[in-house]
Amino acid sequence: MAKGRFREPLKEGEKRKLNKKNLRKVYGVFKYVLPYKKTFILGMLTLFVSSSVLLALPYVIGKIVDEAQGVNTWFVKGITNLGLLLLGILFVQSIFSFLRIYLFANFSERGMADLRKALFSKFLSLPMSFYDKNRVGELVSRLTADISQLQTTFTTTLAEFFRQIITLVVGTVIIFIMTPQLSLFMLATFPLIIIVAMIFGKFIRKMSRKTQDKLAATNIIADESMHGIHAVKAFVNEKYEYSRFGKSVKELVGIAIKTSTYQGLFVSFIIFFMMGGIIGVIWYGATLVQDGVISMGDLTSFVFFTAFMGGSIAGIGNIIPQIQRSVGASERVLEIIDEESEPSRTEDENKITKETKLSVSFENVSFAYPTRKEMEVLKDVNFRINPGQKVALVGPSGAGKSTITQLIMRFYNPDSGVICVGETNIQSIDLESYRSLIGVVPQEVILFGGTIRENIGYGNPEASDEAIVEAAKKANALDFINSFPEGFNTLVGERGVKLSGGQRQRIAIARAILKDPKLLILDEATSALDAESEYLIQDALEKLMENRTTIIVAHRLGTIKKADNIFVIENGVIAESGTHKELKQRDQGVYRNLVQLQLQD
Repeated sequence: MAKGRFREPLKEGEKRKLNKKNLRKVYGVFKYVLPYKKTFILGMLTLFVSSSVLLALPYVIGKIVDEAQGVNTWFVKGITNLGLLLLGILFVQSIFSFLRIYLFANFSERGMADLRKALFSKFLSLPMSFYDKNRVGELVSRLTADISQLQTTFTTTLAEFFRQIITLVVGTVIIFIMTPQLSLFMLATFPLIIIVAMIFGKFIRKMSRKTQDKLAATNIIADESMHGIHAVKAFVNEKYEYSRFGKSVKELVGIAIKTSTYQGLFVSFIIFFMMGGIIGVIWYGATLVQDGVISMGDLTSFVFFTAFMGGSIAGIGNIIPQIQRSVGASERVLEIIDEESEPSRTEDENKITKETKLSVSFENVSFAYPTRKEMEVLKDVNFRINPGQKVALVGPSGAGKSTITQLIMRFYNPDSGVICVGETNIQSIDLESYRSLIGVVPQEVILFGGTIRENIGYGNPEASDEAIVEAAKKANALDFINSFPEGFNTLVGERGVKLSGGQRQRIAIARAILKDPKLLILDEATSALDAESEYLIQDALEKLMENRTTIIVAHRLGTIKKADNIFVIENGVIAESGTHKELKQRDQGVYRNLVQLQLQD
């Protein structure tokens, strides 16, 4: 069973504090990139060389200034030679920068590909109760936005973080060796500016988060309106939805303008005080040059080093929020990875033998959905379906008919009681082999956005083209498929929107025929269809049900007259059972009342 809805659903892009607890969560992602650690180590070496070589530029520039003034005491002489040395440094740095980007991208792409596959595999293995509690859109964002965030972190953010740290540390050591007086003066002024900037920046980030939250709320309105566009148009609520969206956009603009105002003040502060600090350093450096303590070249080098280091500090300030977002993304992804999957293999690994027919029995089964534990759907249900029988489940909506089929499919586990196939408890049967013997034709057919061939072949991905055509023929689908210019290669559109309801149903029946199940579940398979489509589908279903144990869920009682047995479900219990003829003759019977309401006979 799933552990339940996530403790605190994170908004896309939300950041987490960089404390020990949260950083430990990020470590859980590293196991997916560890197989490529050699590439990462090479990338770090090229990063160190690239950053260190780049720091030689300010030093050589200073020597060019000294050379121009005739005071250069360095072993490389001449402006031309020093200029060529600068070009050489840039050339070496560019080569190692390319290698660094290539290696980190290689390392990140491969690691994140493994993580994507692991996460998607996890999604496929999670029980239905998990999907009852979580929105699919939110889950898909973890496969897309969150892993993209982690990929950016491993590809660029991590490398940039280490590059800025190397620049800052190595640069600080160099300037203290070259010009200790200026370095001490800088340390006396810059920390205060940086502290004030960090406090101001934290406030700006809070304002930015409010803007992001409001933007997310606005996008939800748009998403809901477009997903429910049929309902919007049917109820003529375009103006209402536009008004709702417009109100949210207006609020968003107000928050965004307020945020931008503070951001503008923050930028003005940075420009004035940071540049003021640099001007102060230059002023003090000029006095040292005038007093002969340092050379003009040393001052020039110092200013360049300071600019590099200032850029590194600013870069680290920008990188920290990105890393915080990555911690949030890691937490979101790992929450999924840590969820409990369906048991693909049981301890005994019992497999159902390839019997022609299967029996099904419920013994004192009670059940309530995990999201509604207070509402018991099935109450101490007992019944048996013999091998090869065609059994119908009827009753009012919400009585528990579809719940029974979902328990048989092991989408959920009963709260109490036992469900057996043959004489074996389904909990002890290998899940994959068990479900491979069950075919379902649902009321709401789910087709994938590929071709008709691919959708029929979904019942058996290894089936030949001849088998697919034969299945379509048995499902009375071949005529309408051949009427399309592209035949079996016709694209069905998203969720099969390019096909009619009857056509989708026949594709679903063909899919079930191709699977050749031993136990067949028909869940309202002929509901809401015109007379011609219903006739064709009913004929196809008759062929499909031959020599199979079949469970038919139906509201339209005219479709189940030939059932071997009918179980009437009311308020979660089996109220009556018998054939159509037997149940019709019961005075005051639930089934007889349903027949009179629907068939008027």
